[in-house]
Amino acid sequence: MCTVCGCGTSSVEGHAHGHEHGPSHSHSHGHSHGHDHSHDHPHEHGHFHDHDHGHHHHHAHHHHGDDMHFGQGPAGTEVPGMSQERLIALETDILAKNDRYAEGNRRVLGRLGAFAVNLVSSPGSGKTTLLCKTIEMLNARAGDTPLAVIEGDQQTANDAERIRATGARAVQVNTGKGCHLDGHMVGHAMEHLEIDPASYLFIENVGNLVCPAGFDLGEDCKVAILSVTEGEDKPLKYPDMFTVSEIALLNKVDLAPHCDVDLDLYEANLRRVTPGITVLRLSARTGEGMQDWLDWLDQRLKAKQDSVQAAE
Repeated sequence: MCTVCGCGTSSVEGHAHGHEHGPSHSHSHGHSHGHDHSHDHPHEHGHFHDHDHGHHHHHAHHHHGDDMHFGQGPAGTEVPGMSQERLIALETDILAKNDRYAEGNRRVLGRLGAFAVNLVSSPGSGKTTLLCKTIEMLNARAGDTPLAVIEGDQQTANDAERIRATGARAVQVNTGKGCHLDGHMVGHAMEHLEIDPASYLFIENVGNLVCPAGFDLGEDCKVAILSVTEGEDKPLKYPDMFTVSEIALLNKVDLAPHCDVDLDLYEANLRRVTPGITVLRLSARTGEGMQDWLDWLDQRLKAKQDSVQAAE
């Protein structure tokens, strides 16, 4: 069970490999030479809102008119028949296992001086289009920086195929019923990518603004991508994701004149959740603001390399 959102997925539990990212556990999956990986987990994918109000669970529901508030206890989620203490213990165990894999990934990336970004968003934000445009612009520069991509989706290799069409190396990780990538999946994909020193690693997470917020992948930072069509209150509805993100990319600004959208309110709500967050307005389709994004990436890669050199 994924106790981050209560969706029923077991996440790091139930699969692993014997590589340097931590203790090994087992699962089976097939690899093709096209680098598409299918990680199918034995999940019971149930959402826990199908109940009547005559039950006697050890939690309270707060009603304001027709509003119902779940997940008010210390665990931040509720599962019928399971105490908050048990939920906290499960979540702690799952995240501790994940963190061991993530720390292994971080050590590998640190030795290489590679800068890894975890791209997170809801489905339809334009994440893959933005990544393709980023790769094209990076590759068009003289002395372009090496890069590689890990693509996360529940099913299909569609996005990885789009990335490979740009000439970039990409590994597809299919999570099955899983709602996010985890540290083990990413570590295994990194082994297949053979990441270059002083390079970029782009990790495109599963489209989901809940669970990816709680899982460290060993990345240098999370980058939250928002489409102007999603609604200015999205950061307030899903604050955890924006709290853990260092930068937010407000994408599809070319559509703003055609939508009833307030870009300043988007930024204000982002900073209500994370006061120090960097916000860039851009359009992957037209290229507006993309250079600012590339400049930010270059600055962070240089800072990573300087840090690695200073530690040697």
